[in-house]
Amino acid sequence: MNVLITGGTGLIGRRLTTLLQEAGHHVMHLSRSAHSYEVPTYRWQPERGFVEQAALQQAHALVHLAGANVGEGWWTDQRKKEIISSRVQSAAVLHNALATTPHTVRSFISASGISIYGKNTGDRWVAEDAPAANDFLAYVVQRWEAAADSFKSLGMRVVKLRIGIVLSNEGGALPQLALPVRLGAGAPLGSGDQYMPWIHLDDLCRLFIMALENDQMQGVYNAVGPEPVTNTAMTQAIAKVLHRPLWAPAIPAFALRTVLGEKADIALSGNRVSNQKIADLGFTYQHPDLTEALRNLLA
Repeated sequence: MNVLITGGTGLIGRRLTTLLQEAGHHVMHLSRSAHSYEVPTYRWQPERGFVEQAALQQAHALVHLAGANVGEGWWTDQRKKEIISSRVQSAAVLHNALATTPHTVRSFISASGISIYGKNTGDRWVAEDAPAANDFLAYVVQRWEAAADSFKSLGMRVVKLRIGIVLSNEGGALPQLALPVRLGAGAPLGSGDQYMPWIHLDDLCRLFIMALENDQMQGVYNAVGPEPVTNTAMTQAIAKVLHRPLWAPAIPAFALRTVLGEKADIALSGNRVSNQKIADLGFTYQHPDLTEALRNLLA
C-alpha cells in the first residue's frame, strides 16, 4: 500500500513511517520542505492552499497527523487560531485537492484527541459515544473530526483515532514527566486524581497500521491503552522505574494556572477513557502494562 503522511517528521510520524516500512508498505510524506526525511517527500503549503499533486496521484491512503502542538506557546487568540487552522485548514486543502485531482486514495486516517471529553469525569469510564465537552480543546477536536468526516463526501473510508497520552522517550509528555522525578522533585499535579489514558508510541503506531489495513474500521476510536492511571499513580510508577524517591508535595492547581494560564487544563484534566472498542476489534498491545512500558522507555 502507498501511504501518504502529513506531519510525518513529528514524534508519531517518524515511528509510524518506520513501522509501515517494516510491514512492507511504501511511505511518502507531505512537507513544507522537500526531502525532509528518508522517504519520498512532496511539498505542500496549507496556508496557501498548495499540494503537490503527484503525491495524491500515487497514494492509496492518507494519514493526517499535521497539527500545531497544543502544549507549545501561550494560548493567545492568535495561537488558538493556529492550533485549529493547522488541523482544519490543512485537511480542507487536502480535500479540495483530492476533489479536483485524479487519484487512488481510498482511506483517510486522521489523528484526533481524547480532549474532546473535557476536564474530568472522575472514575466513570468514557467511551466514544460520550458527549463532547464545552472547552477550547474539545472545540478543537470537534472541528478536527468534522474536517476528517468531509472526506466521506469523496467516497473515502474515514477513521479518526482519539489519541491519549503518548509514551515515548523521544518526545511528548514522558520526558517532561520524568525530568522532575530524575531531579528528585517529582510530584503529582493538582489533586493527582485526574486520569492519564496513556498508550506506548509503538502500540499507537500499530493501531494506525491496523486502521490502514482493516477496511472494516470506520468512524472514531479511542487510541488508548487498557490501563488508564491517575496522575499520582503515573508519577509513582515513573519514580519506581527510575529508582527515585517521591517526597515533594503535590503542585497546587492554582500554581499551575498562575504559570500556565488556560493551558494548565492539559496537566490538570483527564478522564478514564475506555479502549473497549479497539479491544473488540482484536487489537493486541505489545505494552499493556504501565510499569513494563516505562521500563521499556526509561530503563
